[in-house]
Amino acid sequence: MRQAVVTLGLAALAFAMFASLAFATTTISIYPFSSYWGQPVMLSSPATFYVNITNSQVYGNPTSDPHILLVMTETCNNGLTGNVVVNWTEGGTPNSTTITNWKMETFPSAKVPSTIGEFYTVWDLQQHLMTEEPIYWAFEDFLGGMSITGTQIPFTITLPSTSPRMAVYVLGKTVCSLIFDNKSSPARPGFVVPEPATIMAAAMSLVALVSYATIRRKR
Repeated sequence: MRQAVVTLGLAALAFAMFASLAFATTTISIYPFSSYWGQPVMLSSPATFYVNITNSQVYGNPTSDPHILLVMTETCNNGLTGNVVVNWTEGGTPNSTTITNWKMETFPSAKVPSTIGEFYTVWDLQQHLMTEEPIYWAFEDFLGGMSITGTQIPFTITLPSTSPRMAVYVLGKTVCSLIFDNKSSPARPGFVVPEPATIMAAAMSLVALVSYATIRRKR
């Protein structure tokens, strides 16, 4: 009898995992409080963001057990002058988590995070960060006991680095799921804090574009 119960339990777990994978979705969205050039790119730290389910009527609402995935370049990691901190407010009470457990990954097809369920590949993350360096990542629970719904939840990230370049993602579990089967879209990596050279290049490109438009208008 005991063996039968264990077998049924394992079968139920396997079915739940299969069902969650079959309905894996990307309805978690991250919106920067402000953005740079129409993209989710932040130029300063600390930076504030909102997370919610894209459409409260779609699959994935609510999504529980939210975890934040932070991914940075090796240069950014080497330039850290302190700990990365994530802050949010729950029930009117300020909360925070300090990120200290960073893992390095170099293999392009390796999955991040290394959990059962939704993930990103190292190659995808490198593309988002515009780097060929090894990446450093951390995967931590946040938002306390809150679930992600259609209502935007603000949170703030402090990134103390002399060469900041980091992307933010959020993963969670949909109703009755035992694994992380919902995540923020890989097409919107949350935010990247560019290095000074990147900022200057982008600013010069914007100035050139504005100048060209002004001259053309005068003609």
